[in-house]
Amino acid sequence: MVSITLPMVGRLAKLSLDHFYISTRTILRTRNNLVLDINYQKNKFSTKAKKADEGSSAPPVDQLTENEAKLKSELELLSAELSEMKERFSDLNDKYKRALADRENLRIRLTKQIEEARTFGILGFCKDLIAVADTLSKATESVPKDQLTESNQHLKNLYEGLILSEAELHKVFTKHGLISLNPLDEKFNPQDHESLFQQEVQGKTPGTVVVVSKIGYKLHDKLVRPAQVGVAKG
Repeated sequence: MVSITLPMVGRLAKLSLDHFYISTRTILRTRNNLVLDINYQKNKFSTKAKKADEGSSAPPVDQLTENEAKLKSELELLSAELSEMKERFSDLNDKYKRALADRENLRIRLTKQIEEARTFGILGFCKDLIAVADTLSKATESVPKDQLTESNQHLKNLYEGLILSEAELHKVFTKHGLISLNPLDEKFNPQDHESLFQQEVQGKTPGTVVVVSKIGYKLHDKLVRPAQVGVAKG
């Protein structure tokens, strides 16, 4: 769904930007035309004034005054239109910048959602692998350490194989961001730990984890399973 939405948003944003570009070019052309008209009127008036100074047949004073008033009115009208076009240009330019910012924010948000979906899509698979890790841990703990001798080579080899398998599994966990939580001798944290019991332990500060019944796991910053612990009480 996300992979379909992102190109669609990109196309819509491009259409909006194209519209802004066209509007901007139109405004600039209009402004240039207005400036040309103003210059033309000024030149026209200057030419008439110059001819009058050179002694050519000058128009009557009342006609000249009327032309001046008309020219002044046209200049005021053109100036007002130019100011309006400048305001419209500024408004469209602001909208264009906001559209670019909105598009960038949308891209960042969708990218983050895609990364989260990719990261936590394996959450169920991680829980299954954690169960395998628990089984391997119990298997290694159940082997009688006093029988791991050269005379019992088969048991020793089996035990070493279990240890290697458990180590490799935890390497895979670390590679994919699945981190184990073994908070022995740490301060109890209710966000990451689950207290199963409390007991008095000499020399331990109250609230300290003294027993880890089952280690916990986090997938990046998301808690997959809290560490099940026993806590020292005062």
